[in-house]
Amino acid sequence: MEFSNKRVELGNGIFLNLIKTNKFKSNLLSYYFIRPLNRDEVTRNSLVPLVLKRGTEDLNSSIQIEKAFEDMYGANYSSSVNKRGERHVIRFSAEWANGKYLNDNEQNSKVVELLRKIIYNPYIENNAFKKEYVDQEKENHKIRIESKINDKRSYAVNRCIEEMCKYEDFSIYSLGYIEDIDSINELNLYKQYENLLNTSQIEIFYVGDYDEDFENYLIDSNSVEREDVVDIIREKITASVEQKNMVEESLDVNQGKIVIGYRTGIPFEDELYNSLLIASDILGGGPNSKLFRNVREKESLAYYISSSVIKYKSIMLIDGGIEFENYQKTVNIINTQIEELKAGDFSDDDIEISKKSIKTSLESIRDSIFHISEFFLSQIIGKDSRNLKQVIEGFENVNKEQIIEAANKINIDTIYFMNGKK
Repeated sequence: MEFSNKRVELGNGIFLNLIKTNKFKSNLLSYYFIRPLNRDEVTRNSLVPLVLKRGTEDLNSSIQIEKAFEDMYGANYSSSVNKRGERHVIRFSAEWANGKYLNDNEQNSKVVELLRKIIYNPYIENNAFKKEYVDQEKENHKIRIESKINDKRSYAVNRCIEEMCKYEDFSIYSLGYIEDIDSINELNLYKQYENLLNTSQIEIFYVGDYDEDFENYLIDSNSVEREDVVDIIREKITASVEQKNMVEESLDVNQGKIVIGYRTGIPFEDELYNSLLIASDILGGGPNSKLFRNVREKESLAYYISSSVIKYKSIMLIDGGIEFENYQKTVNIINTQIEELKAGDFSDDDIEISKKSIKTSLESIRDSIFHISEFFLSQIIGKDSRNLKQVIEGFENVNKEQIIEAANKINIDTIYFMNGKK
């Protein structure tokens, strides 16, 4: 099943994306505010959604907002902040039971209005956010940033990216920095919020069933005239590695974490990109992969080990959990597996298993209303007009020679090793 999708320009840099499907009994509406990933504003951007959920013009507490959603047959609100390459993406979403299944003609528009109130009509005092709300969320956000070290695997991956991309915007942490928080107040945060509304690229996604009246309602209620929209420049893709980095960090941990970052120089719009994804999957995509078989099963060196590609920066990462003393042996075996990959030392079965794995993963997008929205957003960011079926077909045509060609573009850049305290 494919989806019919329609894209409507509502104003300067504002687009409504309508994805029609009757597969789900629920609807999803998401607002994505997309900006360049910028060290100066990243912390404030990340704080804005936390303050917005504290109150609207007529519902001036988070409890009232939660109750309002609950009264709409248990509608669900969520927000997130992350990075897509060197873009900062702030998302606001509502998912709710479609009114036509509830014999409630007003249900759909009521949820949309509440979501729009949270985004566009926040609770303000003296032309600023409420000081108490900002101060409380600053403390919550500090804890959130500090807690990133609690997930050691994720922390190690982030540290490798920070070191590898030290002089690139991609190194910026999407939630921001503790040292920026004290300088934020109710006035400058409100100014940044207005900046978000007025200058961000805004992609609005509706996924679900709808009729012409609801389509017109979404168009009319979201059409805004704006002047200057910030430019988002395509990330620079680096192929060459001038100097290899080795970064070791000693933390109070029982298990070592190794993350190796590689430059590939293969942008996602390149015809070799699918071949790179298959190469990465053959290397470390699952229990049949070269790394799993050789590092984990054969040599018993790793608790986990995998390989993945970061789409918008064309970086490949291998990350594993190991005993501290096995560091050098693990690096040697990983290097051997990559050299074998480059030499074409893998079978037709390996290729088919990886193709099937990627295809299964892509096909599962159809089963989630949220993943459908995210897929179409990634296609827009990547200026890729293909539908899901065409994306899947793109992998089926990849051959062994192309996989070898892609593998030979993989160059080691940075090794990050989390060691135990001596």
